[in-house]
Amino acid sequence: AKFEGKTLLQALDAMEPPSRPLDKPLRLPLQDVYKIGGIGTVPVGRVETGILKPGVVVTFAPVNLTTEVKSVEMHHEALAEAVPGDNVGFNVKNVSVKELRRGYVCGDSKDTPPKATEEFTAQVIVLNHPGQIANGYTP
Repeated sequence: AKFEGKTLLQALDAMEPPSRPLDKPLRLPLQDVYKIGGIGTVPVGRVETGILKPGVVVTFAPVNLTTEVKSVEMHHEALAEAVPGDNVGFNVKNVSVKELRRGYVCGDSKDTPPKATEEFTAQVIVLNHPGQIANGYTP
């Protein structure tokens, strides 16, 4: 039997990559926070939406802490801007490591800063579940 149509490689090559959500407000959930000698406090995380760049005044939710971004780095190289998908570390002014923690969300203080909410809609993917998830289930 002769196969007709595109090969898998041709089909993959023909696909358009998804557009990065640059136009949405900045959202960067913190993965970790480091204190680096000679530099200061460096939160680390992945830009989910928007753009992060030096000079931007950011707000961290849920603590409503506002400060200026001094620099942004990825793989030990300074960036003019970080876009969705970038895993970055960024240096913030006058903030101690103790004031920030994993799970806080960073956003632009002047463009829809992140804030606490009573409810949200989420798409959840559960990996390695026991076949059935019932009340009281914990991984």
